[in-house]
Amino acid sequence: MRKVSLTMHENHVYSIIKDLVTNNGKQKRAALRLGCSLRSVQRYIRGYKEQGREYFIHGNHQNKPATLIPKAIKESIISLYASDLYQGANLRHFNELLAQHEQIYISETSLRNIFKEYGLISPKAHRATRKHHNQALKSNSKSAASPPEQPLETSLCVDPHPRREKSKYAGELIQLDATEHYWFGDTKAHLHLGIDDHTGILVGAWFDWQETLDGYYQVTSQILQNFGIPFGFYTDNRTVFHYDSIKKAEDKEYFTQFAFACQNLGIQLRTTSVPQAKGKVERLGQTLQSRLPIELRLAGVKTIEQANAFLISYIIKYSAQFGLPLNSTNSVFEAQMTKEAINLVLARLNERKIDSGCCVKFFNRYYMPCDENERAVYFRRGTKTTMIQSLNGDLFMAVNEKVYTAYEILDHAEHSVNFDPPKVEKVGGKKYIPSMTHPWKAGIYQKFSQEFVTHNLTFDELSVRQDVIIK
Repeated sequence: MRKVSLTMHENHVYSIIKDLVTNNGKQKRAALRLGCSLRSVQRYIRGYKEQGREYFIHGNHQNKPATLIPKAIKESIISLYASDLYQGANLRHFNELLAQHEQIYISETSLRNIFKEYGLISPKAHRATRKHHNQALKSNSKSAASPPEQPLETSLCVDPHPRREKSKYAGELIQLDATEHYWFGDTKAHLHLGIDDHTGILVGAWFDWQETLDGYYQVTSQILQNFGIPFGFYTDNRTVFHYDSIKKAEDKEYFTQFAFACQNLGIQLRTTSVPQAKGKVERLGQTLQSRLPIELRLAGVKTIEQANAFLISYIIKYSAQFGLPLNSTNSVFEAQMTKEAINLVLARLNERKIDSGCCVKFFNRYYMPCDENERAVYFRRGTKTTMIQSLNGDLFMAVNEKVYTAYEILDHAEHSVNFDPPKVEKVGGKKYIPSMTHPWKAGIYQKFSQEFVTHNLTFDELSVRQDVIIK
């Protein structure tokens, strides 16, 4: 006689019917206990008398469900996850990639069950899940003695990081940060990020080998061009934003200018030394460290130039998936700026002096001021000038409240009048030189730099100092 295995419910029905038949009980009472009709009780009695315990086994007890995922597909999924393309993807992202690239459509719950069946967990699994997984992997584990109960902690938290509300309006607060990771290849790079606190939209991203001023300028440029001027930036106390931590005099001269650019745009710049205070951009960095390297790998990205080009489409894709829709009636972004205006506002200003050769030495190269007709202008030795490097790399020189183009003096002439063919003159208009209507005036920048360096003001203090705000 074969062994009959019943489920808990089946065994419950069997016990009641067996007791009913053995003790000649009342069928109505059995129907009430089972929650079924009297006709069903009579059918149970007849089946019990004919087949005994075996009658109560459900007809599909040994049959596999029609929705069961075949073992071949499970093994294919595990094999894909172990490949170089998808290795390290978190569970949700891997589920999206399976549908997008492998045409394997399963639910996230089914994928989680497959991972559990094969002893895998997501890299982004919660601490409790990882703990349970590690305990399950231990062989010959024995139940340890339960630890003694600890007294409840009643003291206040010493270092609290309370939850805060999101900003009410889009553009009210933009969180900035840079995260270092192996994004592509074997060399670490820094991904500069900007995220809107209200909507969670990725408003800007840019790769650079280090955390640089240019990286944050590029992110700011994307924000100004695609959304407009925000109300405020929120960053950490890294060298780009914190004057005291900068050691090189040259870096101090450069990094002062991010605050100067923010002042010119009317953007409040706040810093913090607590990562939890700007948790949205910190979590964004963790999310992208999990997702973006795989996306770059699938796109065949090998260089930093290719990576920055890939970010253009990825920013749109990420914001559509994780961000809230941007409502113009709930936005405090000011008017979007043109590329030309952004190129001039996000510039680097450096003070220099004219030497005895009527030139300025800038990054070990010599430059001479020229007017719009490309004629050299000669100033006396010691004349103060401001070297202006726009965002796209164009160089200008501001002398006595007037802007000139910077003509580079090479070590050797590119053309010889005596031996080379005559040089073809370019036909076109005058050389474009920006006007001084924007804050390139030496006096304005020098005043701001003096306030920033001499008094060592914080960015919050600078944001309310009316005497240094550029209108």
